[in-house]
Amino acid sequence: MVHFNKANTIVITCHKWLSTSLAKEVTDLGFTITNQFLTGVTLTGTINDCIKLNLHLRTASQVLFLLKDFNCNHPDELYNECKKINWQNIIDTNTYFSITSNVFHPTINNNLFANVRVKDAIVDVLKAINNTRPNTGNDLSGAVFHLHWKNNSASLYIDTSGQSLGRHGYRKIPGKAPMLEALAAATIIATNWNKKTPFINPMCGSGTLAIEAALMATNRKPGLLRNNYGFMHLLGYNDHYYTICLQQLFEIISPLPTPIIASDISTDAVNISGINATNADVEDCIEFNTCDFTNTNIPEEKGIVFLNPEYGERLGNDVHLETVYKNIGDFFKQKCQGYTGYVFTGNLDLAKKIGLKPKSKTEFLNGKIDCRLLAYELYGGTKRDVD
Repeated sequence: MVHFNKANTIVITCHKWLSTSLAKEVTDLGFTITNQFLTGVTLTGTINDCIKLNLHLRTASQVLFLLKDFNCNHPDELYNECKKINWQNIIDTNTYFSITSNVFHPTINNNLFANVRVKDAIVDVLKAINNTRPNTGNDLSGAVFHLHWKNNSASLYIDTSGQSLGRHGYRKIPGKAPMLEALAAATIIATNWNKKTPFINPMCGSGTLAIEAALMATNRKPGLLRNNYGFMHLLGYNDHYYTICLQQLFEIISPLPTPIIASDISTDAVNISGINATNADVEDCIEFNTCDFTNTNIPEEKGIVFLNPEYGERLGNDVHLETVYKNIGDFFKQKCQGYTGYVFTGNLDLAKKIGLKPKSKTEFLNGKIDCRLLAYELYGGTKRDVD
């Protein structure tokens, strides 16, 4: 059986440019990071630690627990090294399992071939012992193992997450051009919002930013919205520790300390946002309004106003959007003085139409689109610095 309290290397992956936010989450949980890279972090811990990480992390994709490092220069070597592992101590013969991989080696021109070699090794070990062939496939609903093979170095991991943690499970209706939940969480973390002052989200779309803000402000963790992980399909899994961790998530939920307001000119978008907020159990935490963004309710108490406008790659027309971005600048100057304004965009030329100089630009990727989170200090009078 798998030793859930035996320590080894843990690699937590994330989408590109999210590792800074991920690292903050991990250290806030009390873990010590040994390495941070563009798409993740590493640390040392147990599978029980992986359980806690899976339940808490908002910006992660997968939590991987190292099984084996080995040298590898050929698919046959991959098969032979994987066959040396005592798979009968890791999964039951009747357990459905899947293989994922990142492979960078000249002998492999399709990752699926490497996946098959790993799968064959596991199947052959289990079949030799039990004379029964386990079920395998691409659905990550059972046990999942991940291969990372670059040059002559390979590592095989237990993927304790299974399905990606980047999708938090509440968005049953995504709306148009939605922002991935993990990305939305990372951009909010990047604002350093204190979760005690208002969070205003005009142009809310399907509500992802406002919902993630509400989840953070009330200390609701993603584990509350999910009930299946890769670690649950390992031999030796006992749901006692998981149940304790889950109960702790309920115990740390706190009342909403500040207004969260979201608006959109589209009635459909506001309706979708409301449904998604209900799925996330934060429908009572967000004030949704159907209106043009310039008419969004802005409380006197100063906080954050965060817009994610269209930027011409997937939606909208650039000529029309020039006016939209100019109106964002006017909205900031006229109605949001004293707030910190944020605009997430993949079009820096359009962003110039805002007419304000950002105090910072933080790099992100939305799908394959290079984006920036632009921050604006919205002073009144002469403090405004026009670009």
